[in-house]
Amino acid sequence: MNLPLNTDLERKELTEMMGIHLQNQHTISPLTGRIWATLIMEGKGEGLTFDYLVEKLQASKSSISASLNLLVKTDKIYYVNIEGDRKKYFRTYPFSERFVRLLKNMEFEKKLLEKVIKYKSKIACSNKGNCALENIKAYKEHLYEMEKITKRLLTDLKKIEEENLNK
Repeated sequence: MNLPLNTDLERKELTEMMGIHLQNQHTISPLTGRIWATLIMEGKGEGLTFDYLVEKLQASKSSISASLNLLVKTDKIYYVNIEGDRKKYFRTYPFSERFVRLLKNMEFEKKLLEKVIKYKSKIACSNKGNCALENIKAYKEHLYEMEKITKRLLTDLKKIEEENLNK
């Protein structure tokens, strides 16, 4: 499908911006960020092939392969095989999956904070130590609020994704 020139340029700029954001947020290489962003922006439906990504991003096969392997290994993307086709089609996980993982991290962090609070409450602390303990308690409360908001968002995202599947 040929997009109007300004739409194609806009998609390229957004993909580049998203790649930089993903690179910085997830501490990945620039190429890995660009691959992930390309999959997000263009990988709807069946996904994108290795060969497409090599051609699109003008990078070596070994670099593309290493980046794809990292993204798959860290559960950022996955691939499917289509019957009768030996190629792998790379896709991003649904947006809701990001928040499922975030909730798991929050759950672990809440348990960890409880242990830290319990430990710090036992030891004799100076005023600075008490201040740190109060900061930890405040952060824990903030984490509980974030968890509530994230659960609501996740419910909404799953509903939208389900509706999109049924279209």
